[in-house]
Amino acid sequence: MRKKWWLLGGCIALVALIIGTVTLTQMRKTNVRTAPATENDVVQDDVSATEIKTTKAWVKLKHPLKLPILMYHSISSGNQLCVPKKQAVAELTYLKRHHYQTLTTAQAIRALTTNTVPQKKVVWITLDDAYQDNRKLLPTLKKYRQHVTINAITGFTHKSNHLSLAQMRSMKATGRVDFASHTVQHLDLNALTAAQQKQELLASKQWLDTNLKQDTQMVCYPAGRANKTTHKLAKKAGYKLALTTQEGFAKLSEGRYNLSRLRVEPGISTATFADLIAVTNS
Repeated sequence: MRKKWWLLGGCIALVALIIGTVTLTQMRKTNVRTAPATENDVVQDDVSATEIKTTKAWVKLKHPLKLPILMYHSISSGNQLCVPKKQAVAELTYLKRHHYQTLTTAQAIRALTTNTVPQKKVVWITLDDAYQDNRKLLPTLKKYRQHVTINAITGFTHKSNHLSLAQMRSMKATGRVDFASHTVQHLDLNALTAAQQKQELLASKQWLDTNLKQDTQMVCYPAGRANKTTHKLAKKAGYKLALTTQEGFAKLSEGRYNLSRLRVEPGISTATFADLIAVTNS
């Protein structure tokens, strides 16, 4: 009799243990499902998924890449270097709706130097001089998860109409903006001595590297002007690419330190913008 009670008690204890374990597991799963995700969690998940997808998608082109590199300056009105916010936002919206991937600086370097692309339609957006009004694009960049590269004049960060270091850090922290060099004083490099060019190229890179904690790998020549000495010095300074104001699609056959861009002029229609960037890569 005692043996029967002992066996019965053991069975009851075992069943209770199993029920308790299952219940606890269900509670944990429920907690995982219902625990509210923080903003940081969501952003991290989105970024990781994008990076994984982008890494898998890069494909080798059969023909040399022709990359549309857009050139903007001020996001305002006033002259031919100014594109009003309404127009710039309309152009970003066009890129989003027509499935263009806006490249980061690192992605653009990879595309041009390896002749590969993460998807068929890509574009690299650059803004010269680092004007304060470039911040007007941030809401749209965040909304559409797009990227731009701002070419900063490092000696101008104290000027009221240019981005300060604090503003540059804040913009970079969004993950929507990269910063590259536009030299220290925005002087025509081809009018300077080799020593002066070297100083402009090196000092701007060192300033950006130190203050933005990065390895600056692209320089944009002031007014697009440079010579063969500039090209050699840019390479020696540690830059992997250099941009000019020559009109056209960027092609590696031009040379890494002599790349063309497409100027976005104020007042153009969305249809004209579409024609400007239309290119066939395969």
